[in-house]
Amino acid sequence: MNLAVDVHYQGDDRAVAAGILFADWASDVIARRETVTLSDIAPYEPGAFFKRELPCILALLEAFGETPRIIVIDGYVTLGADRRDGLGAHLHRALGQAVPVIGVAKTAFAGTPAGTEVLRGGSRRPLYVTSIGIDHGEAKRLIRTMHGAHRLPTVLNAVDRACRGAVA
Repeated sequence: MNLAVDVHYQGDDRAVAAGILFADWASDVIARRETVTLSDIAPYEPGAFFKRELPCILALLEAFGETPRIIVIDGYVTLGADRRDGLGAHLHRALGQAVPVIGVAKTAFAGTPAGTEVLRGGSRRPLYVTSIGIDHGEAKRLIRTMHGAHRLPTVLNAVDRACRGAVA
């Protein structure tokens, strides 16, 4: 199974991490959903977002109790043209480099290489795809082939709604 994850925050001290397990990249079938709520989260620190978000994702993985084949995060694996470690690279390392991570971001990070752009669903606004532990071309292909007629794939939209709904 593959796992899509997202995290949303309520104030400075509460976060909800949501995850959706799915088998087929081209399908909208969801195998399982989980959410975890965490308090006492790290404060936002510019340039070190992973310190805030990584513990939330690790708690979610513990709730699932299984190791996914690939993890898709809302955000970047690497940052900028020099490919500094982003959230996805830190997650990959925290998992012993055993699970490939694909980052899908909706906005460009300063210096993001043009080769990260993926257009979907007739949208003229790209998604920005970065990856580690998997060929970058393959990561882009998987995101491009995900189910959904819109810019954001169905499963990624569903995981976003799941954690936003749990925060509300």
